[in-house]
Amino acid sequence: MVFSSLTFVCLFLPVVVAAYFLSPSRSRNLVLVIASVVFYAWSIPLAVVLVLSLIAINFGLGEAIEKRTGDARYSVIVVGIGLNLLVLISFKYADFLLENLNALLGLVSDWRVPLPHIALPLGISFFTFHIISYLVDVYRGSVHAQKSRVAFTLYIINFPQLIAGPIIRYHQISDQLQQRTVRFADIDLGVGRFTTGLAKKLIVANPIGAVADQIFTVSPDQLTSGTAWLGVLCYGLQIYFDFSGYSDMAIGIARIFGFRFPENFNYPYSAMSIQDFWRRWHITLSLWFRDYVYIPLG
Repeated sequence: MVFSSLTFVCLFLPVVVAAYFLSPSRSRNLVLVIASVVFYAWSIPLAVVLVLSLIAINFGLGEAIEKRTGDARYSVIVVGIGLNLLVLISFKYADFLLENLNALLGLVSDWRVPLPHIALPLGISFFTFHIISYLVDVYRGSVHAQKSRVAFTLYIINFPQLIAGPIIRYHQISDQLQQRTVRFADIDLGVGRFTTGLAKKLIVANPIGAVADQIFTVSPDQLTSGTAWLGVLCYGLQIYFDFSGYSDMAIGIARIFGFRFPENFNYPYSAMSIQDFWRRWHITLSLWFRDYVYIPLG
């Protein structure tokens, strides 16, 4: 299920919104968790088992980090980060790594490692980044370990952020997981933002993408320079309006439920340098790598 599908727009989202606002405040996180599990299971039902297992394990790891000190605390965070990265690499890059290994084996032997062809769980990169940011924030002492399993599950699997982000760091949303106030202005802004993102996807990205796809099917020896540049331009616009459209839809849906998600794009094609471009494109990913990879490495 994707945000731009009729099933989501006309069935799933209205039902979830109605169930959310008809439920008592103390049950609303549970409503969103159930909706997120259904959303996640729509594509690959068995992947829910993996995600819920990781959520349970990392909930325990967060508690263990907070209770320990010194070397024991450091050991838990290393195990936690290593485990989550191992899962990400196993599902997302196993075939790629084994194909390269087989290429090397081909130099000395006819034997090959069978490729697993594991189905990629939806949004595995995003919930891995969310989990790691949670564990690191607890380790640094900037937040306390989450005591509610429902709230922690919602942080990891909240359906607006599953497909294409933005990447939400735990300390940005920890207070919102406990208590949120939704006003009519929030619903109005959320619907408007969702509609803008949907228009980017359906009215701009999809038609322009069709033009790019058509051009890229042309044999290179039959392409004129003008047509080639048109294909490049269309593809560049397609990936921007597609990606930023999904981010707009995610931010809009979250706002309807009282969440304030950070912005993910800031007119990247108006950047004056490559450095400036990466400050404007997929902002939450760039900031995540800055704060959890680049700065810790010194």
